Amino acid sequence: MKKLLSIVVPCYNEEESAPIFYKTIHEMENQIESVDLEFVFVDDGSKDNTLEIIKSLRKADERVHYVSFSRNFGKEAGIYAGLEKAKGDYVVIMDADLQDPPAMLPQMLSYIESGEYECVGTRRVDRKGEPPIRSWFARKFYKIMNKISSADIVDGARDYQMMTRRVVNAILSMGEYNRFSKGIFGWVGFKRKWLEFENVERVAGETKWSFWKLFVYAIDGIVAFSTAPLTMASIFGTIMCLTAFLFILVIIVRTLIFGDPTSGWPSMVCIILLVSGIQLLCLGVQGQYLAKTYLETKKRPIYLVQEEE
Repeated sequence: MKKLLSIVVPCYNEEESAPIFYKTIHEMENQIESVDLEFVFVDDGSKDNTLEIIKSLRKADERVHYVSFSRNFGKEAGIYAGLEKAKGDYVVIMDADLQDPPAMLPQMLSYIESGEYECVGTRRVDRKGEPPIRSWFARKFYKIMNKISSADIVDGARDYQMMTRRVVNAILSMGEYNRFSKGIFGWVGFKRKWLEFENVERVAGETKWSFWKLFVYAIDGIVAFSTAPLTMASIFGTIMCLTAFLFILVIIVRTLIFGDPTSGWPSMVCIILLVSGIQLLCLGVQGQYLAKTYLETKKRPIYLVQEEE
């Protein structure tokens, strides 16, 4: 009996991309004929006709399943919902815009079926088409994350991953509200194979990730998988205390030797601004962790379903 491969596809305003994606996968089924397929589309509160397109695919192919959120909960919630709904022995996460090359599926499947690997991940080796400043920040983010976090996060890693059921169950067992999938994939471990590919442009539509959204996402990832910022805040505080103590000694010695001449106010203003800035930075870091803790203690659901097949 053939094993089942579930293709999880988070969608947000992908009315143009979704049918092209389905057609592309359908045309290459003979290359992965060792498994049966099911499609799990997750409509993340789209404002266009994405859901209607998915429903039309469902009418034409009973292997297509879908779940639609009550509003936009974000891609992380979409990935989690798709993994929950997937019934396959193997599960692969793919974007509907075809930036995750379907041509890699046969190779990914061969590594999984060999039994040597439990997960096959993909990473981009270049960032052609992206603004230079965005690419630079992305590379720095991965470099910093690998230094301050115990999670194995590879530079250029995509959510395009094929996993065995055991890996999927491990990921679903992490029911945290503040999710950062790239970190979760690395944290759960298991033997992983990385495949590389060159950047591919979207087949249709526009990207939903602005620079600001990526920046916030990066902060979420750091807070979710590292306490290094809190340590840095403590170090900053210690350095400032030692510096203040040193200044006190300098002032006492200067007063005893040279008297007490009036100091200029510009230097005092600079010192006050520096210390205040560091205090605000440390408070902001602590506030991020406190906010995440606050959201976790509420025990809110990761997503709410409006409609599902």
